This record gives sequence, C-alpha cells and structure tokens, in this order.
Amino acid sequence: MMAHAPGAPGGIRLGLRENWRQFSLLVLVNAFVGGMVGLERTVVPLIGAQEFGIDSTTVIVSFIVSFGLVKAFANLVSGHFADIYGRKHMLVLGWLVGLPVPFMIAWAPNWGWVIAANALLGVSQGCAWSMTVIMKVDLVGPKSRGLAVGLNEFAGYLSVGVTAFLTGYLAQRYGLRPEPFYLGIGYAVLGLLLSVLLVRDTRDHVGLEIANHAREASPIGFREVFRRASYGDRNLFAASQAGLVNNLNDGMSWGIFPLFFTSFGLGVERIGILKAIYPVVWGVLQTVTGPLSDRWGRKGLIVAGMWVQAIGLLMTALTQSFAWWFGASVLLGLGTAMVYPTLIASVSDASHPSWRARSLSVYRFWRDLGYAVGALVAGIITDLFGAAWAIGATGGLTFVSGVVVAVAMVEPKSQGSKQP
Repeated sequence: MMAHAPGAPGGIRLGLRENWRQFSLLVLVNAFVGGMVGLERTVVPLIGAQEFGIDSTTVIVSFIVSFGLVKAFANLVSGHFADIYGRKHMLVLGWLVGLPVPFMIAWAPNWGWVIAANALLGVSQGCAWSMTVIMKVDLVGPKSRGLAVGLNEFAGYLSVGVTAFLTGYLAQRYGLRPEPFYLGIGYAVLGLLLSVLLVRDTRDHVGLEIANHAREASPIGFREVFRRASYGDRNLFAASQAGLVNNLNDGMSWGIFPLFFTSFGLGVERIGILKAIYPVVWGVLQTVTGPLSDRWGRKGLIVAGMWVQAIGLLMTALTQSFAWWFGASVLLGLGTAMVYPTLIASVSDASHPSWRARSLSVYRFWRDLGYAVGALVAGIITDLFGAAWAIGATGGLTFVSGVVVAVAMVEPKSQGSKQP
C-alpha cells in the first residue's frame, strides 16, 4: 500500500493511507466530472428527436461525435501539458472550459449549439477526468494502481448513472429543458471551486517514484511514447484497441439506446432507469474489480469483461421488453467494470513513471476516439438497417476485441513493478 523514501522532500510519501485526504478530495471532484457527462445520457438524444425534429439518427448522434473527437485530442495533449505546467492547472482549465456547457444545452436555439457545447465538454473531460486519474495514480504509487483507478472510475461513473436517472426523472415531470440541466450548473461550480481552493499538485509524488524506479537508458519523446502506446508495445497496443472498442460500444449505447427504447413505446423515466443502471453497476463494481486486478492480474479480467459486454449488447438487440433490457444493462455494467480500471492499470504497468502521464494520455486518446467512431458508425447503420443491427454489430466487434487481448497481451510477472 505504501512506498516512500526517507527524507523525501516536504515529507512526500506514496500510498493511499498517506495521501487519503487529497485522494478522497479527488474522488469527490471526479464525481462532479462524471455528472457532467451523465447530464446527456438520457435527455440529449431525445431533445434532438423531439424538440428539434431531427429524423436522421446520424445527425442526432453528431453531438457524441463532436464530444468524442475533441475529448480524444484533449486527452492526447493533456498529459504532455500536465508534465510541463502541472496537474492542478490542467484540472482547473478543464472546469473553466466546462462551465458554459449546461447553459448552452439548456437554452440552445438550434442543434449546432448542442454540438458546440459537446465540443467544449470534450475539452473539459479530456483535461479534468484525465487529471483525476493521473493524480490518483501519482499519489498511491505502483502497488495500488488498480485500487486507485477503480475508486476514481467508481466515483465518476456512479455519478454518470445517478445523474442519468435524475435527468430522466426531471424530464418526465418538467420537460426536456431546462430543468434537468440545473444539476450541471451546480456540478460545474462546485467542481471548479474545489479544484481551485483545495486540490494540490502531485508532481512531487512523481519525482519520488522516479527516484525509486530504475532509470531509463535515455529520455524518450512524445512521438516515441505515441508509437509504443499505439502499436509498438504489445501490452499497450492490446489495451489501446480494447479501450477504443469499449468506448465505441458506450458511444453507440449513448446515442442509440434512448431512440431504440423509445421506438418500443418506453417513456423517458424508464429509459432513464435503463441508462442509469449500466453506469451505476459499472461504477460501483470498479471498487471490486480494480483491486482484484492488482491481485489476479490484468489480462483475464479484460478478456472476460469484453465478452460479458458483448453478451449484454446482443441481448439488448434480440429482445423487446424492459426486463430483458434491464438484465442486459446489468451485464454491460459488469463487463465494463471488469475492463475499465484494469485497462488503465495495465497501461500504467507498462509505462515508466517519467512518461506514464503521456502514455495514459495516448491510451485515453484511442479509447475516447471510440465515442466518435461508435456513434457515427452506429448512426449510419441505424439509418440504413435499424437500431437492432447497429447494437448487434457492436456486440460482435466487442467480442473480437476480447480475442485480440487474449492473443496479444502478456501478463507482467510482478504487477506494479514491470519495467519497460
């Protein structure tokens, strides 16, 4: 749980127990970060279809495409700038950019405003969520990465699910806009204040870990980090492609599920329940799967998790009742919980502390590019063949991604101590 060096500057130590106050604060901050995404899970696709009268599914999901593309590139640069300017500065920047988002969607005069708001949300998430992950990994050191990531993602995705339910509840009673988005205004203000006033930077913790870590033969640049994290290292490649496909199916479900459920006559409140249970299960179970990956290893959980997600997606496509969809959403949440923190921990395992933030940023670039790819491809397939085909095809691709991890990934002999 702990690693430290006697006489570390400023009494800096690594470990969850030693840094529990800052760690807990970052958990709370990431709950607000996740809530900003949860605002959109239930309501925004319905705003496009019902308030703006958009017939094309591809056009409706364009807000997810803008979010995914911008977030992917924000992830890519946020780790690099975090190493230069500090983690806290990037976290605060993320909140400043995200502050206008709930206002823009709540009072958008046309769909272009919603797309623009989601571009800002992508920048915000790419900075803020990335920093909460990186800072927690910095604080705990190499032995508890899975636990740290699990707790971080638990807070974020539990908040996604709870907010998706609350927005569905509010929309059922007061309408799709503006009342559901008052939650987002509160999240953004509180998240910004906590980040500015209470969060402390963690670069000194990284310096301590580097001092205790085997020195690299020579420093490597961002281009080399990008190469390794994309295809040059087999573990990093396996994680990056699995992350992309994981968020591909999440992007599909974000845009297509509300329209698919509505086509069978489901009301917005029940859609909110289905959209909530998936991230709630995902969020809560990460407190279990993250630490388990520290003990059992990464590969098995990732492979099994991708296959469980595939089963959930196929069940959704092939059934036509709330009960079956509820069960499928639980499976989606379970499978994603097995995969999500484990992938981030596996990338940390395969990365030297001196370039870990950049490596995680490249992984998160590929992972969140999946939002854009999933939403766009699913929208096109839905317009051509129907939503069930889009959901089923995504399930098949998710299964194949699990096979790639099974073939390509090699389990490190000692979790948390692998040196690339």
